[in-house]
Amino acid sequence: MPRFKLVDGVSIQFTAEEEAARDAEEAAYAAGAFDRAIAGVRSKRNALIAATDYLALSDNTLSTQMTTYRQALRDITNGVTTVDQVNAITWPTKPE
Repeated sequence: MPRFKLVDGVSIQFTAEEEAARDAEEAAYAAGAFDRAIAGVRSKRNALIAATDYLALSDNTLSTQMTTYRQALRDITNGVTTVDQVNAITWPTKPE
């Protein structure tokens, strides 16, 4: 399907070079989909771990449930290699 651009309010069809450049841009964006998705997961994971860091100070003993929760957060990206897997991640529930 041909692509068009607006120049001074006039619809003009892309040249072959513009089509090739746009195809390359779209391919590069699609190739980065996993990297963008996993970066979001890592950001959320890091925030959740940071929210419980004060419990892991040397003068405090972590409960088994909290230790398990924090380890599950660290392991959440293990084996995740596709965008579909990223979208299917189930986040662990923080213990009380």
